[in-house]
Amino acid sequence: MTARALMIQGTGSNVGKSLLVAGLARAFSRRGLKVAPFKSQNMSNNAAVTPQGGEIGRAQALQARAAGLDPHVDMNPVLLKPETDTGAQVIVQGKRRGTQAAGSFMRDKTGLMEAALESYHRLAQGMDLILIEGAGSPAETNLRKGDIANMGFACAVQAPVVLVGDIHRGGVIAQVVGTREVLEQADLDRIVGFAVNRFRGDVSLFDAGRDDIAQRTGWPSLGVIPWFWEAWKLPAEDMMDIASRRGGACKVVVPQLERMANFDDLDPLAAEPEVTVEIIPPGRALPGDADLVLIPGSKSTIGDLAYLRAQGWDIDILAHHRRGGHVMGLCGGYQMLGKTIDDPMGVEGAATKVAGLGLLDVHTVMSEEKQVTLTDATSLADDLPVRGYEIHMGRTTGPDCARGWLKIGDRLEGAASADGRVQGSYLHGLFSADAFRAQFLSGLGYDSATQYDNSVEDTLDALADHLEQHMDLDQLLSLATPIPASS
Repeated sequence: MTARALMIQGTGSNVGKSLLVAGLARAFSRRGLKVAPFKSQNMSNNAAVTPQGGEIGRAQALQARAAGLDPHVDMNPVLLKPETDTGAQVIVQGKRRGTQAAGSFMRDKTGLMEAALESYHRLAQGMDLILIEGAGSPAETNLRKGDIANMGFACAVQAPVVLVGDIHRGGVIAQVVGTREVLEQADLDRIVGFAVNRFRGDVSLFDAGRDDIAQRTGWPSLGVIPWFWEAWKLPAEDMMDIASRRGGACKVVVPQLERMANFDDLDPLAAEPEVTVEIIPPGRALPGDADLVLIPGSKSTIGDLAYLRAQGWDIDILAHHRRGGHVMGLCGGYQMLGKTIDDPMGVEGAATKVAGLGLLDVHTVMSEEKQVTLTDATSLADDLPVRGYEIHMGRTTGPDCARGWLKIGDRLEGAASADGRVQGSYLHGLFSADAFRAQFLSGLGYDSATQYDNSVEDTLDALADHLEQHMDLDQLLSLATPIPASS
């Protein structure tokens, strides 16, 4: 059977494309179809690691899980990881190609469309349906030339497009109709319908608005989708999606770094009824009643350490520790906890060496060699299994590494202070392990009975049920078209 394709594009960023693709992947796979997600170009610092040791956007990893597949680099062949306001690390088919300034990237996308097409056609082999996710909006006409993320890719592979608007942010009629007005005819010919996402209240109240969009565009409505209230239980990809989550008395405080990365570490903690996760935005002091201050990963450790100091958070963290509080740093946060961070080759910008927070007696040296791997470990204290991933550039050594609290094979991982109240590790995802998370929270004086992986699976099923109810999935499937053979 020839694989078919359907592309979900949005009238803007953060309209819910990723979540819709995940829900559709679960819904169609439950119908017995072999489904794979695909996003030619993504921009996110919240990357996932594939079994092949490559990097892709976390949304595509979640979508793969929804479809019952292992994540693969072909699902997201081009990943941009912002390092500064004007530059990003470029990952192609899972591997780091280098760092490019935004202007340079716009002028030179050599080989990226070819890589995207290669991955797309390879992924389609043995599949029934490819669900393609766009990026941003096709209405950004200044980006149309050389586009590989939206209509440029849709035209290249002759994929039908469903345009999704977000009523929650207001002006959804203008979003959809306005997008139609600015597109060239060749791009308009790819659009087969529209959907309106994130409606709150009685959906029938938007019947007139839905019909107005259909009349003005000539496109059929494929659904008005109510707000999916359980979305917070699924791993977020975008920093715009992370939010404080009120739970129980255990308070985990997280400074919101400017280049925060791989913040999926927070998701299992936020799912705990006994835990309140509080994300602290710039300009606010860290609360003094935290049980744990967790410094997350960062795409630019030295830059984010300076940012942390500019907010006065370094003073708050040191005061928290003096009061007897616990501090944990993961990946970039781990590096910040040490005495020094040395970047002799200028991996993060100019060559420099800076003082860390000094809560761990360790030293980090940055290097161009990037560690990207899925990792099985055990906790040293209780021999509990932990499965996570490493994704970092740099090596950390020092006396406190002798108190590593995880074991990977025969080596110790991480570091701890003599009093045990400060811990750091390069291992992301460790809180997803239910037994380990329960043991960790018990050390803070709280109980856990949450089964995190089961809750993610249940939420994906609930999302699929939600879309089955509010979209015409039979019509959607009928709009998917066979994928032409690669040339």
